[in-house]
Amino acid sequence: MRDRKVILCAVLLVLLTIVTSIQPVQEKVNANGNQQQVLGQINQLLLNEPNLKGAIAGVSIRSAKTGEILYQHAGDIRLRPASNLKLLTAAAALSTLGENYRFSTEVYTDGEISNNKLTGDLYLKGKGDPTLLQQDLDVLAKKVKDSGIDVIFGNIIADDSWYDDERYSIDLPWSDESYYYGGAVSALTASPNKDYDSGTLIVEVLPGKKAGDKAEISVQPETNYVKINNNAKTVNKEGAKDIDIIREHGENVITIEGTIPLNGVPVKDWMTVWEPTGYALDLFRQALAKQGIQLIGTDGIAETPESAKLLTTDTSIPLSELLVPFMKLSNNGHGETLVKEMGRVRRGEGSWDTGIEVVKEELKKIEVDPSSMVIRDGSGISHVNLVSANDISKLLYSVQSQSWFPVYINSLPVAGNSERLVGGTLRYRLKTPEMEGKIKAKTGTVSTVSSISGYIETKSGETLIFSILLNNLMNDAHGKPIENKIMTLLYEY
Repeated sequence: MRDRKVILCAVLLVLLTIVTSIQPVQEKVNANGNQQQVLGQINQLLLNEPNLKGAIAGVSIRSAKTGEILYQHAGDIRLRPASNLKLLTAAAALSTLGENYRFSTEVYTDGEISNNKLTGDLYLKGKGDPTLLQQDLDVLAKKVKDSGIDVIFGNIIADDSWYDDERYSIDLPWSDESYYYGGAVSALTASPNKDYDSGTLIVEVLPGKKAGDKAEISVQPETNYVKINNNAKTVNKEGAKDIDIIREHGENVITIEGTIPLNGVPVKDWMTVWEPTGYALDLFRQALAKQGIQLIGTDGIAETPESAKLLTTDTSIPLSELLVPFMKLSNNGHGETLVKEMGRVRRGEGSWDTGIEVVKEELKKIEVDPSSMVIRDGSGISHVNLVSANDISKLLYSVQSQSWFPVYINSLPVAGNSERLVGGTLRYRLKTPEMEGKIKAKTGTVSTVSSISGYIETKSGETLIFSILLNNLMNDAHGKPIENKIMTLLYEY
């Protein structure tokens, strides 16, 4: 009997302890009823959303002020981040290179200039600039002309040795390599316009003069580096617009098939080139010809001799400006280039392996532990990358204390802002008067994956950090409406 009383007293003591420990939590719920209601609604959405059935949702919500995790759902589960990985790449690049860092492209010669004749070779040395345009190469050619060269008795040589010769990150599908988001990475490359999709050109298909004519094709910038097979036909106004633009794997042959109606809207697409070093060299050769410089020789690819003399240099926009198209337009090529540049600058080797080592080192400096992550590239296109929502939200909390944070947050897409280089990939989302401009976040999409992570200013004026990683979706397009619902609920926090 005595033993039963002892047991009963012990049980009552345990129950009293539990009730006492619950009491402060209950008071917190009462004090923050609206916030808890919002978090509860998010939880119910994640549990009951039909398009998340069989999928995995990693969600992490933190206070931007304290870093405290306010809510998490599978927050520590490693998931594929898609382009949310660019948040890590951008932070590491700013930490390693600095916001004022610029890429360069240089022109050297190993010959002598006499009587407006260069006897020797001219070298175009790329040092990773993904923003090099035809107009920049024109300026370099003009400077070559101004140095007193009218004739080159030698060759024009492209030097891409600043990076290694691995053109594609390890997990890029071969089927993606002809499209702008899967462009080859070279230390010497060129872009067709100020979106700076390096290693690409723009192919535009327009209707011919009358039905039955071949479609008219233009390429920007103009180059003989690619061959165009035009099999597209012009059809009557009532006909279908059905155009396919395809580059053959491993070749610079672009084939255009299909039909385009009279008075139809032109079809435009960005296509990558095979081996972008030769592409940049072709554009430079054209630039020299426009200056009237005669070449008595040929062209090729080789390293610049150490004894060669520097003639002129072109420098890129600073990293602070480059991050805008990189993050707002989710430019994959920039992510891969930045990884190689970090490796080259920090360790003397422009490779993915070395660059990723540097990324991890920099993340540690920002108080983010990379030991629980799998990082395979700089863009997030790899399906092998693995990062948790809690790790991303921790990064977004920690970077706030960095001197370069204003540059970092300025690079993020802004919800509902229709300006392309402000709203970026969020310019058509959450455009309601209440929420427009309240969210700055990086989006991400690869097959079966949708993600978004960033900052939200709530209705009450509090700033929250959030990361939403949705994996194993039957259709990645289902992810954006779910993300929008969660962010709309968060706004009410």
